[in-house]
Amino acid sequence: MPRNYLHIKDYEKEILKLREEGKSKREICEIYGFTIKQLTDFITRYNRNQRLVSAGIALKKKGRPCKKDGELPPSIQKLDKLTQMRYVIASKDRQIKRLEMENELMRDFLSLTERK
Repeated sequence: MPRNYLHIKDYEKEILKLREEGKSKREICEIYGFTIKQLTDFITRYNRNQRLVSAGIALKKKGRPCKKDGELPPSIQKLDKLTQMRYVIASKDRQIKRLEMENELMRDFLSLTERK
């Protein structure tokens, strides 16, 4: 019999609501059919992302970047304006840092090859 696949991210709001009500991890797992390890890992990831967003650090998505340049991801669009602006500033800071590193590498290369 094939396993019925449930993505834990789809139940984020319900899980957080049950945690606020004081339900244990075991009780939540019995309700939705997850393992305790899955739930613990989800809560850890959720808390880490919330800390990064509140600190104004841009979340790094896995995989290839979106083609829609300049558009905020849906997870950031749901948040308030201040958090969105922190995300944009953090993204630009990362871009500037990357360009500075490339520039420094190019200068080092040119100086080693005695071109400048």
